[in-house]
Amino acid sequence: MFTRSFFHGTRADLKPGDLIVVGYKSNFTEAKPLSWVYFAGTLDAAIWGAELAAGNGQERIYVVEPTGPIEDDPNLTDKKFPGNPTLSYRSREPLRVIAEVIKWQGHPPEQLQQMKDGVARALSKGDAIID
Repeated sequence: MFTRSFFHGTRADLKPGDLIVVGYKSNFTEAKPLSWVYFAGTLDAAIWGAELAAGNGQERIYVVEPTGPIEDDPNLTDKKFPGNPTLSYRSREPLRVIAEVIKWQGHPPEQLQQMKDGVARALSKGDAIID
């Protein structure tokens, strides 16, 4: 039987069995603590999460398992990508870390810089677009 894999990109140093829970600041801004945990069904979306995460820690991607109900992430599926092709999700319940993805390739430096520049422009306008 096959199951869907979910991924979470971050700079946090976690171990299998750890829980990613609500109540922490976003990986991307200094905004108030989040009431959702975010994750994706594609490795590419998790790579963006790791690459764009604030902080100095190592970029990491984890295979995670939701412990409760999940829903499409409306920040992406309603605003940018109708139909959820990025397979981006959120939950109010914890995500359990199953394993760390050790071998993955980041985006080309120029593509990453374009994304960082776009995020910076949006934040400078006051758009809190990334949770």
